[in-house]
Amino acid sequence: MEQFVIDQIREGLKYIPANLLKSCFVRKSSPETRAMRERGFIRGVCHPTENFSLLKDAAIEWIRIDINYPFDRDGNLSPYYLGFKDRCRQYAERGIKVMAVTPYPKDYIENGVDVRTPDGEERLREIARFLVKDLGDLVAGYQVTNEMGLPHFTLPLTMEEAVRFIAVQLEAMYPIKGDKLVGYNSGGPGADLHPKLKDYYQYCDYVGVDIYLGCFDYAPGAMWMFDAIIRYLWALTKKPILLQEFGYISGGAPKSKREKTAVLNRYGAKDETDAKKNIERFVANLPEHFRKHVEYVCGKDPSRYYNLLFRSDLTNHLYCELPAITKIPGYDHTPEGQAKFYNDILQHLYDLPYVCGTIIYCWKDPDSCHVCGQKDCPTETRWGLVDASEQPKPSFYAVRKIFGRIKWLERTERK
Repeated sequence: MEQFVIDQIREGLKYIPANLLKSCFVRKSSPETRAMRERGFIRGVCHPTENFSLLKDAAIEWIRIDINYPFDRDGNLSPYYLGFKDRCRQYAERGIKVMAVTPYPKDYIENGVDVRTPDGEERLREIARFLVKDLGDLVAGYQVTNEMGLPHFTLPLTMEEAVRFIAVQLEAMYPIKGDKLVGYNSGGPGADLHPKLKDYYQYCDYVGVDIYLGCFDYAPGAMWMFDAIIRYLWALTKKPILLQEFGYISGGAPKSKREKTAVLNRYGAKDETDAKKNIERFVANLPEHFRKHVEYVCGKDPSRYYNLLFRSDLTNHLYCELPAITKIPGYDHTPEGQAKFYNDILQHLYDLPYVCGTIIYCWKDPDSCHVCGQKDCPTETRWGLVDASEQPKPSFYAVRKIFGRIKWLERTERK
């Protein structure tokens, strides 16, 4: 993952004039970023529960959740959307602001709106406007879809279609948003996304980025890479930068060769070479949730199965491990290492004047991995500030300390 991020930064730098790139390390803010910070630094968390008192105890004032596609096949408001709206109301009534992520491309297409066609694009505009008007003050900010460029979010759109998908919604929402925030995000530097949206920065209050270092693939991370990616986006967009997702895993360890062989044996292979020779059978033997994910990302093309399973970050899901190299030096994948990560990074991010907020991933440890469906996969089951029983972990107290300090600083500055 580290080399991927470096490559993305290098690619992205091509789009920045030399004089602009140089200035980004001198000019740290703008009237727009200062105005955004005066609204208050966004202190948020993804995927919260309705444990409002515990959220507020951690000085969390924003939560980030996905909007359900609003209509059923008959054009009526769906019960899922109405449930989402009621959930927003519960947070708003308690003074917690909602950052709402608009539906994904596949949500529209599955509901008969092919956003790749002129008619579908027009319907996309109508729905974007509807969401802003219907949700009103229940939502304080919008993120237009999520991480375009990552296959499982972007499909079945191409990258160019995904750029258009974002642009159409930004253009529709911005003129009617009032004091609500509107923007979009990328997974990592987004060198293949942000430059293509240059003409639409005018419809953004912020540009978001999701950064996960030392948690995926067979690659380390480094704290300096947060600065590199954020500074790159500041130089490119000159918009307030919102860290829409970031976090650190509180558990996970490498597996021995014997343990990995046992996993392969479980799915009918003697070793990885045998799995490659019989890859369709191997994938068919995976747990159903995991199998469906592999088939979806690969478009059910068996020629792509092996590389996805054994040459990408999905390998960690297969073996339910975190390799020894997959970490930020000095930050172990333990509850204490996770707490140290937040203790060190949050104040630093607040001190960057072009950063308008941070939304932590995530509030609670889930019971199983949403990617592979396995309960013992550390990659997507150990991100929480609280555990699966909603008991605070050491990271909860680290976040409470820093977010509380930021809250106090802002109150002091306003007096």
